[in-house]
Amino acid sequence: MATMSQWVAGARPRTLGAAIAPVAAGTGVAAFQGGIVINRALLALVVALALQIAVNYANDYSDGIRGTDDARVGPVRLVGQGLAQPRTVKFAALLFFAVAAVVGVILVVIVGQWWLLLIGAASIAAGWLYTGGPKPYGYLGLGEIFVFVFFGLVPVLGTAYVQTLTFSSVGVWSAVGVGALACAVLVSNNLRDRESDEIAGKHTLAVRLGDRGTRIVYIGLLVLAYAMVAFIAAGSGLTWTWLALLTVPVAVRAALIVGEGARGKTLIAVLQLTGILTLIYGILLGLGLTLST
Repeated sequence: MATMSQWVAGARPRTLGAAIAPVAAGTGVAAFQGGIVINRALLALVVALALQIAVNYANDYSDGIRGTDDARVGPVRLVGQGLAQPRTVKFAALLFFAVAAVVGVILVVIVGQWWLLLIGAASIAAGWLYTGGPKPYGYLGLGEIFVFVFFGLVPVLGTAYVQTLTFSSVGVWSAVGVGALACAVLVSNNLRDRESDEIAGKHTLAVRLGDRGTRIVYIGLLVLAYAMVAFIAAGSGLTWTWLALLTVPVAVRAALIVGEGARGKTLIAVLQLTGILTLIYGILLGLGLTLST
């Protein structure tokens, strides 16, 4: 039976920055678009965190029962390492999906925009089907698209929308920047697991692109994130958004490790750095947008 610390590790807390960052950035966009509504921002944060944890447990369950996690390095795998029964991990995933759904419905009721329920349902379905179901799209090299949409575009624009009921081009550029870094988190994870995934028949983007191509994509995603900062700051005159450049040293450190050809356990540091980078980038971008307003 898994201990509490193992359950916490199984939730992969180092990935939670990818849930907090878009809400922080989206709240900054809301400030730019007309004003922050704190209670709605907090509800959006609960939804994002619950979805992230649910997806992590769902991946643990689905990869575990398929045997994909049998020979991996990195975070705790509850099912793959035999620490918890598959049905228990599945229940944990469904529990957090339910939390996200309930809080999401409360937020929709407050906002009064019922079409948002479709977005919420799509987010939950995408989270489960990433590695679950008969044909998981994460095994087809499509995981990065899911992450970009549902941990970039949807939470940034959605967080801003539920507070202001409007969209803006600044919101789109912010969402692209955060989405790029969220994708970089997944790419760094899949780069580390590329060889074991290929053996297990999990054809992630890293498996399809190969070692060199995956490293190029990772660095390209970092560059894209900072290009969006420059676009917002220079193109829209929101100069405080340059604050996000304070994260450049973290990005450079991670990029150097990837560029130097690190493999296996050495890439765990890249996953950690990218998670920290995503979190601080989202917070500083949101703060910069708020101060610019």
